[in-house]
Amino acid sequence: MSVNDLKELSITELENKIFDLKRELMDSRFALATSQIEDTSVFKKIKKEIAQANTILNQKVKQESINQDSNE
Repeated sequence: MSVNDLKELSITELENKIFDLKRELMDSRFALATSQIEDTSVFKKIKKEIAQANTILNQKVKQESINQDSNE
């Protein structure tokens, strides 16, 4: 999923996406431990996508709090 796609998601959708990515990372670790996976570059890709989603989530939360403060 690209950064532009992540920016279009809502806050709850981003939280769900991060949860799903963390679960995928955990499943990949189990697969590695049981020798079912040989391509370890998957870990780096998943971690990068988690970091991008977290960054966008933090930006959206900060923007929402700024908008709420200006409305009060």
